[in-house]
Amino acid sequence: METSNVFRPNRDRIFANQPAPMASAPSSAKPKLLDQVRQAIRTRHYSYMTEKAYVGWIKRFIFFHNKRHPAQMAEAEIAQFLSSLACDSHVSASTQNQALNALLFLYHEVLGQEIGYVAGVVRAKRPNRLPVVLTRQEVKTVLSLLCGTDWIMATLLYGAGMRLIECMRLRVKDIDFCGQGDKDRPTMLPASVKESPFKHLEWVRARYKSDLESGFDGVSSPYALQRKYPNAAREWGWQWVFPASRLYVDRVTGAKKKHHLHESVLQKAVKDAVQKRGYPNRQCATVFAIRSPLTCLKTVTTFAQFRNSWATKT
Repeated sequence: METSNVFRPNRDRIFANQPAPMASAPSSAKPKLLDQVRQAIRTRHYSYMTEKAYVGWIKRFIFFHNKRHPAQMAEAEIAQFLSSLACDSHVSASTQNQALNALLFLYHEVLGQEIGYVAGVVRAKRPNRLPVVLTRQEVKTVLSLLCGTDWIMATLLYGAGMRLIECMRLRVKDIDFCGQGDKDRPTMLPASVKESPFKHLEWVRARYKSDLESGFDGVSSPYALQRKYPNAAREWGWQWVFPASRLYVDRVTGAKKKHHLHESVLQKAVKDAVQKRGYPNRQCATVFAIRSPLTCLKTVTTFAQFRNSWATKT
């Protein structure tokens, strides 16, 4: 018999008298530790920056102890890691505290393991520094060196007392130009910047319409709003006042979305303006949001008086 005439049944075909293959049981593998950390952070609605920082510290902690599982370690290993940050890496006190908070979150919220007092930690010293503050004339000089979107954002920080990230996350619906009605308002819109947002929002709206034509899926929506109001992300009121220049692909859904400007955009613009005027290098965009020191400057005339006034407030 010739082999070419032999019937060879398809192994993927199921015949009537052949039992159907059993479906494989779904995998019940436990998520990896870092995935559990991410899930715990997102469940508590922490920011993405917090998630990124905590995961980074937990990774460093594991690699510091030669990839031992954190469940096999406790207070002594945490103390060794934190002391190494201060002695070997020379981190600041705030950085060391952030690492401690990340590890406490890991043990308390993810592993369910109680961690007592972490003894024997070499603490990084917190320097005693006076706040860096610009006078009102210096602020005017710096603002005069900014233009366009940078000037609007810096003026909002200075005039409205907003934090840097609050300014970046402003949405169109958050701005009330009329101010009518008996409504609670978190802050006031500075008179010096009242006309500029009109022109700025006209430019933003033109880009918004162009993005819609190119398949724009909207902006990110807070928490469960995307599920409750699926079209809110594409509505004009929910768009960023200071949007980024390009679209991005969402890492979870794959949708084409637009983020707000990164904080470094304004930070770099203010830094360049400060350097042009020869002011101290430690000036940054957050200086414009410091309200209490600027209030002190209205009532004192010398640096010594300002220092004493600020010391009594802190």
